[in-house]
Amino acid sequence: MDNNSEKKKPKPERVAMLRSLPLEIKSQITGEEAHAFMYDEELPESLLVKLKDYLE
Repeated sequence: MDNNSEKKKPKPERVAMLRSLPLEIKSQITGEEAHAFMYDEELPESLLVKLKDYLE
């Protein structure tokens, strides 16, 4: 089976949340952390620390 046919799409609400973060927070988030957040994967501890004031 071809893996490309099963590509997931980022969750729009999560993309919007990342875009709404202050610039100083966005500049600290790595590509790996952003990917995990947008694709609803297990979040790295480093990202949880950075977003602690923004997550409920």
